[in-house]
Amino acid sequence: MSIVNLLNILDKKELRYWLPFYLAQRLKPKEALNSDLPIHLMFCVVDHFEPFNDKADFDKAKMRVKVWEEKYPEMADKFLDADNQKPRHSWFYPPHHDLKFLKTLVELCKRGYGEIEMHLHHNHMFPFPDTAETLKSKILKCVEDYSEYGIFCLPGGGRKFAFIHGDWSLANARGKDYCGINNEIDILKDCGCYADFTFPSLGVSQPALINRVYYGLNYSGGPKSYNWGEEVVVNKIVNNRLLLIPGILGLRRDRNKRKLLPVIESSNIDRVDYLDESRVDYLAANAIRIKGRPNWLFIKLHTHGARNADFGQPFALPVDRAHRHLNDTYNDKKKYFLHYVSAREMYNIVKAAEAGLGGNPNDYRNFIIPRYAYLQN
Repeated sequence: MSIVNLLNILDKKELRYWLPFYLAQRLKPKEALNSDLPIHLMFCVVDHFEPFNDKADFDKAKMRVKVWEEKYPEMADKFLDADNQKPRHSWFYPPHHDLKFLKTLVELCKRGYGEIEMHLHHNHMFPFPDTAETLKSKILKCVEDYSEYGIFCLPGGGRKFAFIHGDWSLANARGKDYCGINNEIDILKDCGCYADFTFPSLGVSQPALINRVYYGLNYSGGPKSYNWGEEVVVNKIVNNRLLLIPGILGLRRDRNKRKLLPVIESSNIDRVDYLDESRVDYLAANAIRIKGRPNWLFIKLHTHGARNADFGQPFALPVDRAHRHLNDTYNDKKKYFLHYVSAREMYNIVKAAEAGLGGNPNDYRNFIIPRYAYLQN
């Protein structure tokens, strides 16, 4: 096969944005686990939660949220981590959907099932071309609207939020039809965003720096400024830059062992890429680590839990089996400690590692960003 043909294949399947960097990364040895210390596994699921997906009407969207209200607790109540926490879902809810459903999600969160964050779609051309100022206005309006439910509200009166960009187009990575704002990273930080949870994405927006928690570069004149950045390491504190917390990206063996070639692991949960026991083992073996704290393992998965194609996958039967396997295999409270965490809690634990703190990650769930106001009672 010629180099040209190989490049064409990589381009057609959009592998060129990450596969070469993944293969180079695999050649480097991992930081060895400390056999004298237990292994702590942080498990987080973030959801691009869109009840009106596929042009659903209000009644269908309401039904979707109602099913979540009933079925997610049925699944989650069966499992507890090492800290007696249930599986904690992070609903990244878009402000262009009906905010009435936030009340139901808030009640689920108050019962210990998760937290709510921001998922923003903003089209450069609709209803008018976005500028840095109009994007900032949209973000701040979302913060203000959600704050009426106590979302993003800190005990001292401040506002903070985590972010997932609609259509995977953070910092104009996919062009003006999906974003249009090159300096979006800086705008998010200025508006109170503490971390982005958009990736992996596989396509053109996928950063070259993979399987690393890192600080994206600030605006430098063009799109996709986060393509490279500064990796989080222990005892090297970085402030005033946006943290990117990605999911695991790589290659794994087909779960049914029917395919000779490996399949792509992109930390997605859907009807095809469902979560089961074998995939849990892969994720645990390839979990993202912080340099200097190798026994803290970070697994962040994403899903579209309210759209027709994958509706309810985060509480479907395979996920039930996966959680049982997580608890049976990675939560013996001797060698392994399992920690179900929200997006906010995962961020806090990363920052605790960066600050040189060790021991039990459970102690740092509220390290930098405290529990939001609606979770205080």
